[in-house]
Amino acid sequence: MFSIQQLFSKGDRFQELLEAATQEAHESVRLAIELMKPPQKTQNLDDLILARRKEKKISEQISTELVRTFITGLEREDIESLAHGLSRIPKAAEKLAERLVMAGGHLDGIDFAKHADMMAKATDAVQGMVRQLRDMRDLEKIKTFNDRLQLVELEADRYMMVLLRDVFGGKYEPYRSMVLKDIYELMEKVIDRCHDAGNIIMHIVLKNS
Repeated sequence: MFSIQQLFSKGDRFQELLEAATQEAHESVRLAIELMKPPQKTQNLDDLILARRKEKKISEQISTELVRTFITGLEREDIESLAHGLSRIPKAAEKLAERLVMAGGHLDGIDFAKHADMMAKATDAVQGMVRQLRDMRDLEKIKTFNDRLQLVELEADRYMMVLLRDVFGGKYEPYRSMVLKDIYELMEKVIDRCHDAGNIIMHIVLKNS
């Protein structure tokens, strides 16, 4: 028979793995943001790929632990869903980083500071929400992180419309417009992936509150 203590012990193990996955996702986005600052550094791309590989190993470890563990602190479907949601963040960041490196000089003079700030805020919010799963009794704190995430996602959508007006309005020559549109969409995807992960966490929290 499993004791309540054992139940929380298993839950803590998955919590540690989810927090580790979130940390690698956070690091991937941080490194992508560094590539948004001129001049682009190939070494940062190598570091990002490494962070992505670490996250994949953690995700695989979560899957393995779920097979071996009979009782979990959270429902196994929720753990799987959150692990998958978190894995999509570094994947999106890696794609963005690859495009940034490929674009090279076509990005000269383009200011990505606002996007960088929104991406950082989004990953900070997700990291805070995952950590807060250790104490789901503090529902208001988790909601505060989620509110921040929702605001960032809304701000990103609005800013994207402004940027696309410039792209389609003839501000840049055709090839540069194509490159920028691709970059902008990938930046927004990173934020969207954070937003998706936040929704999964809120679903888990509300179900267990």
